[in-house]
Amino acid sequence: MKIDDSKPLNIKGWSPADRPREKLLSKGTSALSDAELIAILIGSGTAKLSAVEVGKKVLAHAENNLDSLAKLSIKELMKAKGIGEAKAITIVAALELGRRRKDHSPDEKPKIESSKAAFDLIKGDLMDLPHEEFWVLLLNRANRMFKKKRISEGGVSGTVADPKIIFKLALDELACGIIVVHNHPSGNLKPSDSDINLTKKIKEGGKLLEISLLDHLIIAHDRYFSFADEAMM
Repeated sequence: MKIDDSKPLNIKGWSPADRPREKLLSKGTSALSDAELIAILIGSGTAKLSAVEVGKKVLAHAENNLDSLAKLSIKELMKAKGIGEAKAITIVAALELGRRRKDHSPDEKPKIESSKAAFDLIKGDLMDLPHEEFWVLLLNRANRMFKKKRISEGGVSGTVADPKIIFKLALDELACGIIVVHNHPSGNLKPSDSDINLTKKIKEGGKLLEISLLDHLIIAHDRYFSFADEAMM
C-alpha cells in the first residue's frame, strides 16, 4: 500500500511514545518541546495540521521565544494558523499562571534589600504590558513586602498616579515603607520630568506621614531604572 506523504499524520496515528500527553506521562514535562507543551494546551490541530504543528506555528509567530509569546495579545495569537479565540485564551491563561507562580512566596514575606529584588517581585506584572500602569509595593518595618497593588493604568504614553491614593493605601495597610513602580511600554528607561516631580512629591509626603519612599522603579520590558540607585531620591 502506498503511503500518501502529502497529508499530515494525525497525532493518534503516531507512536504512543511520541504523542505529547503520553510522552509527558512516561518521560515527564522536561522531555517535551515547547511546541509539544502548547499542543497539550490547545488539545487539537486543524484538518491539515497536527496540534504539535500548530504549536510550532504559534512559536514561529513569536520568533520561537517564550518571552515574546507572553507579550502577544489574544488577537495577535489568533493570527497564527489553527488558533481560534478559545485556544488563544488557553495559551494566555497558562502563561499568566507561570508568571504568578514565579511571584508566589508561600513561606514568608520577601525581603527587599535592593532595587533588583524589588524588580524581580513586580516585573511579572508589568514587563509585558502594552500600556502604562502604576503600582505600589507595601513594606513592613523589616523591609519585607506584604502586599503589592496597582494604583492606576493608562494608555501607551502615560498614566496618572495620585499621591493621595498612594498614601491612603499605605495608611490603611499600616505600611512603614513603600516602593512605587511604573512601566514604559516604549522601552525607554529615561524618567520624564513628571516622573521626577512625582517622586519628589511622594518622598516629601512620606516624611510627614512617617512612611518612607525607598525607591521608584521604571520598568521597560526586562530592564529597569532605579531612582535610588541613581541617587535621585
